[in-house]
Amino acid sequence: MKTFDSARRDLLRLSSMGLAASAVSAIPAFAASKNPAAPSLAPMLFDVRTFGATGDGKTVDSPAINKAIEAAAAAGGGTVVFPGGNYVSFSIRLKSHVDLYLSQGCAIIAAESPLPNQTTGYMGGVYDAAEPDPAWESYQDWGHNHWHNSLLWGDGISDFSITGPGLLWGKGLSFGADRAARGNYPLYTAEQAGVGNKAIGLKNCHNVILRDFSVLKGGHFGILFTGVDNLTIDNLKIDTDRDGMDIDCCRNVRVSNCYINAPWDDGICPKSSFALGYARPTQNVTIANCYVSGCWELGSLLDGTYKRRPTGGGGRIKCGTESNGGFINIAISNCVFEGTQGLALETVDGALLEDIAISNITMRDITSCPIFLRLGARLRGPAQSTKVGTLRRVLVTNLNCYNSGSRFGSILSGIPGYFIEDVKISDFFVQNAGGGAANLVGIHPPEDENKYPEPGMFGATPSHGFYLRHIKNIELSHVEVKPAAPDPRPSIYLDDVHRADFIAITAPSTPPAFSINNSSDVRILLSRAAPDSLTP
Repeated sequence: MKTFDSARRDLLRLSSMGLAASAVSAIPAFAASKNPAAPSLAPMLFDVRTFGATGDGKTVDSPAINKAIEAAAAAGGGTVVFPGGNYVSFSIRLKSHVDLYLSQGCAIIAAESPLPNQTTGYMGGVYDAAEPDPAWESYQDWGHNHWHNSLLWGDGISDFSITGPGLLWGKGLSFGADRAARGNYPLYTAEQAGVGNKAIGLKNCHNVILRDFSVLKGGHFGILFTGVDNLTIDNLKIDTDRDGMDIDCCRNVRVSNCYINAPWDDGICPKSSFALGYARPTQNVTIANCYVSGCWELGSLLDGTYKRRPTGGGGRIKCGTESNGGFINIAISNCVFEGTQGLALETVDGALLEDIAISNITMRDITSCPIFLRLGARLRGPAQSTKVGTLRRVLVTNLNCYNSGSRFGSILSGIPGYFIEDVKISDFFVQNAGGGAANLVGIHPPEDENKYPEPGMFGATPSHGFYLRHIKNIELSHVEVKPAAPDPRPSIYLDDVHRADFIAITAPSTPPAFSINNSSDVRILLSRAAPDSLTP
């Protein structure tokens, strides 16, 4: 007897060969109950063509697609199948217990949004209205307050999935400021009525699976998850203008085996905004076996041509910048960065950022710094409750970085009176470009407590390996800093650092590898970079 999974696979294979849902509707769904006495007679598969979708790349198919989804939901659940074809669509409304299966050769194409000073877009259509701006809208960027104005959206639903090897192409979505290098795409104003803002927007959902499909040019966010729990994201390929995916105020999240090219923004971005109207942490998240890049021309990752951009810069993994609720229990492992900024952990809006484990990371052609840890005081949130947060208990091990920029090395910086705490970095190798200017020696980067957190916020740093400021209890062991060209700056610079251990550090000893300032209880042991020493 066939299992449910094997029967479902057979039916999906039949559908991908062009058989309509009516051809298989007589096959009953397997009952959820163990008692086979009363099987459901509802069809398992709902072919969007049966409901009027054409897939011809010209007709607006979203009304038919939404009918198929509603029929599946009314039947108690099922799989809505998209056979090969190009489905031009405005907003598609997801439902509980309904799976979307994007067959090979299927593309859901975002219809053109209304241009400025127009009320409708392609064929007189519009995307679903964005939710009314909440009272707390100023605590995060506009896009974080809205989900319904997406190509696909779900709000308050559960137990659903989007799977299959097809494509979401956000051709008609807004993507923010006009940047000529993105190609000849119309510039849609995100805040304008009727405009589509992102490829997928999900709010207050649980038990969600996204697997195997691709996203091309996903809008302001390729995928925005807000308040989504028990979320599995696996084997997605995202090649987009802005953020690949934002995981905001979510719990129990697994991101794995994804390929993301985001030349102008972040690749995988856990956040913890105030978009739900309260501070909710993002917690229990694993990000594993992913490739993130910012060095390829838009679309060239998906089509396999890998056209190199003149400069890289986006595509990284970053916790922040929205950081009201917190980041707790985050594990990042076995990931590759290429032509991006480095790994960033940021809390500047009052959040706790703690218990983070990072391991087995390889980086190449990093445009800023390999690691950026920032505890700041932007404090964008309710004034009566938003205070400086914490950044503590961060472990980084087995990180290899080749050809990072020399303007600044890895930066770990708290602010006066508020320390980053309990950081351990081990088995870390970085080869940077070196060749810093002599006038960078001994400079004092600004504090800028309330500034937007980015590595470049401080300007150049007085060291090329690590710049450590306002930290308590840090350990670097088996770390090597190897500039490609001689650099007049020290490799490691300490300012207001207390209880620091440096064990088996390899770095140039000319000039002296360490510059220790306003710091105490600093030990250097077993290092080629400097003789053993103890600073009281």
